[in-house]
Amino acid sequence: MPARVVFLLEDLEYGGTQRQALELARRLDKSRFQVELWVLRKGDDLAPVARGYGLPVVWLARTGWVGPQSLLNLGKRLWATPPDLLMLLTAIPNIWGRLWGRLARVPHIVGNCRGGAAPWRQHERFLWPAADHILCNSRILRDFLVSRYGLPPSRLTVVPNGVDTEFYQPGADGRGAGPRVLLSVARLVPDKDHDTLLMAFARISGRHPDAELWLVGNGPRRSILEQQVNDLGIAGQVKFLPPARDIRHFYHQAEVFVLSSVAEALPNVILEAMAAGLPVVGTRVGGLPEAVVPEETGLLVAPRDVEGLALALERLLSDPETGRRLGRQGRQRAVELFSFRAMVSRHEEVWSRLLWGNGHASG
Repeated sequence: MPARVVFLLEDLEYGGTQRQALELARRLDKSRFQVELWVLRKGDDLAPVARGYGLPVVWLARTGWVGPQSLLNLGKRLWATPPDLLMLLTAIPNIWGRLWGRLARVPHIVGNCRGGAAPWRQHERFLWPAADHILCNSRILRDFLVSRYGLPPSRLTVVPNGVDTEFYQPGADGRGAGPRVLLSVARLVPDKDHDTLLMAFARISGRHPDAELWLVGNGPRRSILEQQVNDLGIAGQVKFLPPARDIRHFYHQAEVFVLSSVAEALPNVILEAMAAGLPVVGTRVGGLPEAVVPEETGLLVAPRDVEGLALALERLLSDPETGRRLGRQGRQRAVELFSFRAMVSRHEEVWSRLLWGNGHASG
């Protein structure tokens, strides 16, 4: 009998963690792991993908926020049908899944710490003992949890995000006569620091009238950022675009990928852009230096460094051959180090060790 594994998520909105969860669940060895998705609130962007993958989805509530109904239903279901292993993804599931999971005597609880602000958002200082094991998607997060919160290294495993390097491939050579696109794919939230990106782009836009900055993502700061674009006088060269389940067409139209975050772990979009053959300009935060090698696959600058970011973007716009070289090498690095196969294998090893005392089989 395969082990019954429940992935607890806040929602199925379009987001990096949600997409990674679906791809992981899809690729697991079904002879050993039977996966269900439990979702705390509505947010259905990726629900059709889950159905297409044949993954059962249990909606614990259909409200727009995680409230008493969601949490009560979570507790009831864990008590009635506890899984063999409970896998917690994003902050709210990492909090309430551990609390209810312990009360319901779930045999194995696996937390996840993803994103630069995750340790304090999900109260790891206090809640780490309630998880049997915690997965981090970057070494810097693991090291932070050990040094700051005193977690035993034996309770932590680094599993970098994976990317489907067959799905994300470089587009056709030559991007035609359209604009030279600087692409940023990120939710419009404070951690992504679009303000710095817009100010940096404003410094170089006059010298590159054929360049456009495309901001792909939704979020609460859109109206604020739109006003900033108008104030900087760059409205004609900046586009706000909604995300989609398949964003390959954005990568194929872009010349440079840029992410100006002030807090990250190891964002999926960086790996996708590398797999698609784009040079990456990013900030030196979280796990980005684990993926982006300066002068080899991209360029890194300090967070909130408007001048440094502007210089990096200027360099690649002025020297497209360097950008193409960095993009080719980034693609190679993504294929070698960040495949889905490696990500799935690492999860299966950790779970097998918890469930059956080994890293290979259920016996």
